[in-house]
Amino acid sequence: MKTYFQRIGQSLMLPIATLPAAAILVGLGNYLPKAWILSRFMISGGDVILNNLALLFAVGLAVGMTKNKDGAAAIAGVVAYLVPTTMLGPAGLATLLNIKQADVAAAFKYIDGNVLVGICAGLIAAALYNKFHEVKLPMAISFFSGKRLVPIMAAFVMLFFTAALYFIWPFFYDGMVAFATSISKLGFIGAGLYGFFNRLLIPTGLHHALNSVFWFNVAGINDIGNFWASHGVKGVTGMYEAGFFPVMMFGLPAGAYAIYRNARPERKQEVGSLMLAGAFASFFTGVTEPLEFSFMFVAWPLYLVHAVLMGVSVGFAALMHWTASFSFSGGLVDYLLSFRMPLANQPYMLLVQGLVMAVIYYFGFDFAIKRFNLKTPGREAVLATDASDSTAQGGAVAIEASDDKYMQQAKKIYAAIGGHDNISVINNCTTRLRLQLKDTAKVDQTAVKAAGVPGLNVLDVHNIHIVIGTEVQFVAEALQQLFSGQVAVAPAATESVETKPASPAAPSEKTVAITTVLHAPATGQLMPITAVADDTFAQKMLGDGYAVEPTGAEVVAPVSGEVTSIFPTKHALGLRTDSGLEVLLHMGINTVEMNGAPFDLHVEKGDQVAAGSAVATVDLAAIKAAGKKTTMMVVITNMDQVSKFSLNREQNVTAGDIVGAAE
Repeated sequence: MKTYFQRIGQSLMLPIATLPAAAILVGLGNYLPKAWILSRFMISGGDVILNNLALLFAVGLAVGMTKNKDGAAAIAGVVAYLVPTTMLGPAGLATLLNIKQADVAAAFKYIDGNVLVGICAGLIAAALYNKFHEVKLPMAISFFSGKRLVPIMAAFVMLFFTAALYFIWPFFYDGMVAFATSISKLGFIGAGLYGFFNRLLIPTGLHHALNSVFWFNVAGINDIGNFWASHGVKGVTGMYEAGFFPVMMFGLPAGAYAIYRNARPERKQEVGSLMLAGAFASFFTGVTEPLEFSFMFVAWPLYLVHAVLMGVSVGFAALMHWTASFSFSGGLVDYLLSFRMPLANQPYMLLVQGLVMAVIYYFGFDFAIKRFNLKTPGREAVLATDASDSTAQGGAVAIEASDDKYMQQAKKIYAAIGGHDNISVINNCTTRLRLQLKDTAKVDQTAVKAAGVPGLNVLDVHNIHIVIGTEVQFVAEALQQLFSGQVAVAPAATESVETKPASPAAPSEKTVAITTVLHAPATGQLMPITAVADDTFAQKMLGDGYAVEPTGAEVVAPVSGEVTSIFPTKHALGLRTDSGLEVLLHMGINTVEMNGAPFDLHVEKGDQVAAGSAVATVDLAAIKAAGKKTTMMVVITNMDQVSKFSLNREQNVTAGDIVGAAE
């Protein structure tokens, strides 16, 4: 179920990415004089997208939740959305019931464009595609087989959905209006409750019913209308809008920054673009959907925090009688327009409240994301997509002449671990593939080793680590391409993967002819590599080396040479000496999962460093608090070039001390 909601969130990313542009068009259009045709032109252009958000969601989910992302699913999503919204809209319902359009229940005015209906339509269309896209009908009607059948099935299934919605929707709408009317009598507490439920109901679309009570004249409040007509009480009229400004202009953008800061290093650029666009739209125009839908499903507890904070903001502004209003939404444009209205009361204090809300949002989001390991954008695991139509289901796979060495190795591993049907999650750290499988018992360990890997470690029934070395990233990327279907997998001519031992690597032309002095990477207890609490290192799968259990935060270079690589999570870096010795400095065990938080690096890729010079400062307490080991490991990864390796006896050392040598 957790993975299902994560896939929903990821499927919504494409339609969400269109929203900031629409929000900016509408915001700029509202800022310009309304008499200008350019203003109306920009507003109309932006409204096209904003008013069809539900349809975009239906299409996005229909495609994103299907096995092979086919266009037929998108057509089914459109059909699934149009059936209920057209039939139950005021015009459609008036025709269906043979009544005047004015006599249609108010609830049905909010069916068309309802986000919940769009989400349901998309999910139903995706489920129908996954079930029926390969169905073969009798010859007489074979034209409608397979993918052509899916939109037809969507039309029929949505008739039943529409019939159910006809009875259910008014019940929810009327209940929401009654609830809103009752809390409107509670003063600032009621305003706070309104702000909370306003955000909480956005995924269902029922916030429109709630808004109609407070903003318009459903129950005699008409907060927006009275404010702009200057009919009301200063400090009271506008109380149901004022608290939105601090959140939309300051709070949510600060929350977006927290999401960006917690993204994995390799995803920061992608997430940063999305968060920046969403934050700008929220601040400038008050359109929050690009940000809210980015974490609403993948990290729903965070959205609950957001709803609570919105309630606090609206309630506090009402308590202090700081008022402002909006005609579109609570962004900078409407704030400036309402600033000088007669009923605006101390609106500048909303900016002060906004700065406070920014601090609360940033630290609140940051704490929640880390404390509960929420999978906000950029933190989610690499999901194995349903690509069974284009990938082999285990067994040997063909190696193409155009495949580079990483793809060749990935294909052998892919087949040996059971192919698409046995893979759940593909990930990697500095030196090894970290795979989640449906059943590790199905792994052909001999075939995995025959792919030229130094070793593997089966952790439990679902998790396995396969040691690749410092080039693991390229193998992981190739493996993901195979799994997702980006690279087609063809069966090999033979029936099984060849399992003869991998031929030894050809000796390098360049060997280490001089002695390289090895230094302690940190102050602490020196130990041989075989003593560390990680089988991959202890069994010398990557090479021989040594380790220090540190007592000090400073980490230094164990050899002099060039920094050849820095892992995105900053917990490991590679060095190469002038004589060609390749050394891996790995800080901590399983610290890849901490996304770089405890590490402050002092070097960059390409830098020349001297042995004993500082390369990083490490927060040892943070690593221990996360339940991980702080062991600093130094591994020689090209042992084929080393004729002799020696290490001093176990002892206490200071960072930079000479501890051994390699020849």
